[in-house]
Amino acid sequence: MSSESEAQPVTDGQGAGYRRSAGSARGEARRRELLERVTDDLAVNGLVDFSLRRAARAAGATHKVLLYHFESAEDLLGQAVFTLRERRIGNAMAAMAEGAERRTLAERVRVAWHTLRDEDPGLQRVLDQAIGLAMYDPARYGELGHGASGQYLPLLVSFCPEHWTGPRKLEVAQMVLATLRGFTVHRAIGGDSDGAAAGFAALVRALDHEEA
Repeated sequence: MSSESEAQPVTDGQGAGYRRSAGSARGEARRRELLERVTDDLAVNGLVDFSLRRAARAAGATHKVLLYHFESAEDLLGQAVFTLRERRIGNAMAAMAEGAERRTLAERVRVAWHTLRDEDPGLQRVLDQAIGLAMYDPARYGELGHGASGQYLPLLVSFCPEHWTGPRKLEVAQMVLATLRGFTVHRAIGGDSDGAAAGFAALVRALDHEEA
């Protein structure tokens, strides 16, 4: 992120704070509209050089308007990345909708992985960048990583057989999430696709064994 994104949550470096949206229906609608515009910009242009100024330009507003509806540039970025992940999860659920109840755990994970692998390159790029940002500066952007786990784990837990215990579902979901993250990073840094495919085949065998 550029230095422009380091504006303080309330003062924006000017000393006089901006009041927050009171949560009215009109204010919430405006906040969502701004968030969607910024999110669309991220999907096209990625996280590199993201700043409050760039976000305001994408939203067709001023930085003061954004700071009225969001606590800071980091808060806005976090909510935009959250929204992009929600789109990813929605795509996976849509791909799995038909015949989902008849699929095994491994088959459900395969559909989710293929959806992620074949998704829009812009969405793929910005979420890969979010992982890198969380690793680069965990004190400031760690929530970009923690938030991802909070969004993905419930989906992966829902893939597990209903009769499994809660702890068992969570253990397997954690294993799948960590493995797919590894494949994602492997692909992002230019790893060979054959290696990822071989690794995924091993994951599928492990899941079949676990379910059996």
